[in-house]
Amino acid sequence: MIVRNLAEESLTPRRVDSEGWTSVRLILEEDGMGFSFHITTIHPGAELRMHYKNHLESVFCMQGSGSIEDLATGERHAIRPGVMYALDAHDQHILRADASGPMVMACVFNPPVTGREIHGPDGAYPAATEPAESA
Repeated sequence: MIVRNLAEESLTPRRVDSEGWTSVRLILEEDGMGFSFHITTIHPGAELRMHYKNHLESVFCMQGSGSIEDLATGERHAIRPGVMYALDAHDQHILRADASGPMVMACVFNPPVTGREIHGPDGAYPAATEPAESA
């Protein structure tokens, strides 16, 4: 059984800070679960272009509001507490947080991340066989 506390883990290397977001990785590849689980805070007013070409991701909004734009179609969806989205086709997207406050998201990645990944120039995390960049 794995039991972790978000507040405690946010004081460890499981917390990763990057431009526009902070993520606490509660479950990582080393835990052997087959996925990773993160609580990610998108900073107010952030606009993040991402493309998880090596991972599938599912996200549940717990706090705050913003939008996600599918770059293939131009379709834009409102994000607010209770809304979930899944990037089931390695969708290129832009995630935007409203300026009024942060968005707090629960995120699941498959395959799992190792823990120190940050987005590369193409908006992706490296594949499992590529070396992870340090935050």
